Amino acid sequence: MNINAEDLILGRMAAYAAKKALLGETVNIVNAEKAVVTGRNKRTLEDYKQERERGVPLRGPYFPRTPEMIVKRAIRGMLPYKSSRGREALKRIKCYTGVPEEFKDAKFEKVEGASTEKTHAKYITIARISKELGGRVN
Repeated sequence: MNINAEDLILGRMAAYAAKKALLGETVNIVNAEKAVVTGRNKRTLEDYKQERERGVPLRGPYFPRTPEMIVKRAIRGMLPYKSSRGREALKRIKCYTGVPEEFKDAKFEKVEGASTEKTHAKYITIARISKELGGRVN
């Protein structure tokens, strides 16, 4: 199953992907940097920066900077990743920035209720969050 994350709300897309992975499907998410987080931009950035700075550098917890890993971390939060079932489901999820060559002609599934088209909420893209955290965004 392939998902194009462009203009999709991160939490809703992550819940959908986690459910499919728990059912045994392989989930490929492309354009991870174009997914969005709803809410006030300043508050959202503060929350992500606080998450990134939490813990001890040598012992963790470690929070990613790159867009594809931020998306995968959000999906991990929807999985029981400490059990073998959850770990196996997490291995079935792959996130990519942009669209790799192998998925150029692939058909992408729609995630019902995850689009930002009908919402009037403020939002910020994962690419901008990643850039603020110090990640490299193409």
